[in-house]
Amino acid sequence: MMRRRRVRPEDDAQIDLTPMLDVVFIMLIFFIVTTSFVRESGIEVHRPSATSATEQKNAGVFIAIKENGEIYLDRKQLDVQKVQLALERVVAERGEVGLVIQADQQARHGVVVNVMDAAKSAGIKQISVAAEQP
Repeated sequence: MMRRRRVRPEDDAQIDLTPMLDVVFIMLIFFIVTTSFVRESGIEVHRPSATSATEQKNAGVFIAIKENGEIYLDRKQLDVQKVQLALERVVAERGEVGLVIQADQQARHGVVVNVMDAAKSAGIKQISVAAEQP
């Protein structure tokens, strides 16, 4: 007396992942394009301490100057004469950027001034000198 229902194979529900993958790839491209890449100097220097040191938020390029006067940009050593050319290339690639000079506390003042002058000539308007907070 039990009635048996006929079991029909129903269509399996399928999930189409294509729209989700499209959204993920579009988001990935968006984040890659909007990310600002920071060019680090690549070396450690002993920066002088300053009580009024503040954090620089929009620095995009770091140049390090060692105590013996060696200049580094992006882990590559540069001559004083080639600093302006390298910074002009950075400005051409990325537009207006801020520069932070990480000079060792024993570095000669003349080298720091030469780097600052080359940065101004390359079109960089915002130049800062790094210091440690005591």
